[in-house]
Parts: sequence; structure tokens; C-alpha cells
Amino acid sequence: MYLPKIEEFPQFSLERLLGTCFGTNHSESLKICILIDLPDLSLMHNHDFLNADGFSVQKYAHSVFLNDLVNGVSESLSFSDNGFFAFKTTGGSNLDPDDAVTNFAGDQLSLNGDIYPNYDIILAITDYSLTAPLTASAKIYNFRGATLHGVNDIILNSGLSVDYNVISKQSELFRQVLDQSENFEIDFEVFGTTSTLKIDCSQQSAQKSHGLCPLGKPDVANLPAGEVYFVPTSASGSFPFRFSDGTLAQMDVENGAIVNASLIRGDQQKVDDRNTQLKDDPATGIIGELGFGTQLLPFSGKDIQDEKILGTCHVATGRSDHLGGNLTPELFNSRLNASHDDILYAPPKTPEITVSEVRMLKNGQTIPILRNFQPTSYLLDQLSSEYPTEKFSVSAV
Repeated sequence: MYLPKIEEFPQFSLERLLGTCFGTNHSESLKICILIDLPDLSLMHNHDFLNADGFSVQKYAHSVFLNDLVNGVSESLSFSDNGFFAFKTTGGSNLDPDDAVTNFAGDQLSLNGDIYPNYDIILAITDYSLTAPLTASAKIYNFRGATLHGVNDIILNSGLSVDYNVISKQSELFRQVLDQSENFEIDFEVFGTTSTLKIDCSQQSAQKSHGLCPLGKPDVANLPAGEVYFVPTSASGSFPFRFSDGTLAQMDVENGAIVNASLIRGDQQKVDDRNTQLKDDPATGIIGELGFGTQLLPFSGKDIQDEKILGTCHVATGRSDHLGGNLTPELFNSRLNASHDDILYAPPKTPEITVSEVRMLKNGQTIPILRNFQPTSYLLDQLSSEYPTEKFSVSAV
């Protein structure tokens, strides 16, 4: 796996990022705002969170993004207003937020009444992903936006510093390679034991996350961008899963959903709790996404960037409406379970788990596209026009 160094990327420029993602051909000034999440909205009053321990993402939102907007970027890109608001932390990936928001003065405002209808571009710089609910709201209120959860120094100076016109071309080339595949088979190995997850895609059109949100279309970019993804029509088999504490479990999949978890190593209670959740709210086990990274980036320790790295793959459970699927929050038995949770497979994230091979079934042919987190020679040949494939000359398999 080729991993570039930070020094290989240009210096971060908010003007370049926003100008590329949202365009510069605005006929009039557009209103832009930033949303952050805080566990206690009183921390937003006088921006008290800046003097509290933690809140690194929210501090980036203020010191980098808001600061640059206030100091010239808005004027150069015809953006105005520079709103900065906080909502209460959801506690889960892609959960719908409460409607209440607040500002520097401590005023109580409404997302649906004061923010979504009144801004043209909304940036959500948060701990937990807001992509699904923000995408749904963009379609209702006709705004554009981006979600940048988990921002850190590495992401700022690599994944957010690239030219998204180039990333869009790469993603489209990758998308064409995988487009209209019948299914994918993912082989896993953990401590010498192998398993396979088969994901059916039924020849659907592959989709891409490429970072561009052109004027005139309500949409939300997930930044850093750079992946090709599907909303599975079904899935079967099994796959290993790593909990945040390092506990490993095997997930059995039938008819497109996880039906049972069994302990491989670690805390049995974690596995028991997951089985209870699957029983009480089966929608939490539905496989809602299969994704492949398309970018050449360093690992950041945050899934938002690391799932975009070429050679990695991820599946996700739960909510899929923001991806074009039909699993919406009301189909869960509990609002608190209506999340979209990515399960990333990458060496730093899942060191005990090897994705030994990923195969694509397309046009009657079964074609390996990844082996041991490396693109195969077949895949590199297909991507050669947009990728510096000489960097993989030693490791391509």
C-alpha cells in the first residue's frame, strides 16, 4: 500500500477547498455558516469551549475555518454572513440532531427554522458525522454543504489540501471500473481462520463521493472525499468485526443483514450487547453500504479520511437514505439506533484482520481487484490514466 507523506501535499487553503467544491461562479453573494456539536450548548456562549479541555475538532472549526472565512475568504469567494452555531452532540454517527442550536450570544435558535432555510452553504465540522441528516435537510431546504467530522492536522494538510477536480476524475474512473457489477466477494483472515462476505449489487450504477457540489443542485459533500460505493441489494456469509476496545467478533449475515455475533477474542459482554441490539432492533444489522477508497493519502486515524485510501474497503450498517437507499430513521425501533456506521478495513484500524482478496463479478467474469490492501494489476491497469501507478510497481499483485 502506497502512503504519501504530508510533505507531498500543498499547504491547506480554505479558499481553494471551498472554491473547488462549491465553485466561484456565483452571480450573487452566498450565505455560509459553520455548525459544530457540543455536549452542553452553554459552552457555545462567548465560545467558552475554546478555553475548555478537549473539543479539538470544534477548535479547528473556529481557529481555521471561521477565522479564514472572516479574514478574506468569504469576500474572495462571494460568501457572506459567516454564521457559527452549535447543536447538541448526537452521540452517534449520522443520527438526527435535536432542532435547537445556539450562537455566540447564547440565543436559542432552530435548525429547521433559522439555519437550514437561511443559508446557501452549510459546513458541519463535528465529532459525529452529520452527513445523512444534513443531506436529507439539503433536499428539503435547497442548500449545499459539506460534512468534515473528525478533522485533525493530518486531514487538514492532506485530504483537505488536494485538488478535488483531480479527485473527481479519479473517482469517476474507479466508478466506471466497478459500475454495474453483479456482486463482490470479500475474503477475510483472522488468526488463521478465513471467512467470506458476499455482497449483491444487482448491476446497479456505482456511485462516487468526489467532493464537488456544483451550483444549482442541493447536495452535501463528505470531506475528505474519494470513494466509490454501492447500496447492497443483499448480502450473505460472515465477516470479522473489531469493536473500539479491540474485541473481535464474527458477524453472521443472512438476507442482507447481520443476524448473530460470536466472540473471537475479547469482551463477551460487547458481543452479548450487540446480539441484544440485533434482536431488539433488526434494522441495525442491515448492510447499507459497500465502499472502496480511491485516494492516495496518509492514514489519519479517522475513518472519514482513512476509508478514502486506495486499497481499503468498508461496509456499513444501518441508515442508507443519504446514499440513495431506502432505510430511513423511522424504520428503526429506536431513534437512537438510526445511525449509519462504517466498518473500515485498513491495516492501522484493523491490525488483526486481513482482507486477503476482494473479487468483483461483472459481465460473467470474476476479477480480483484488491489483495492484502493492495490494488491488483488488473485494477491498476484500468486506473493508469489518472493514477501515478509507478508508485505501485513493486507492490501491485
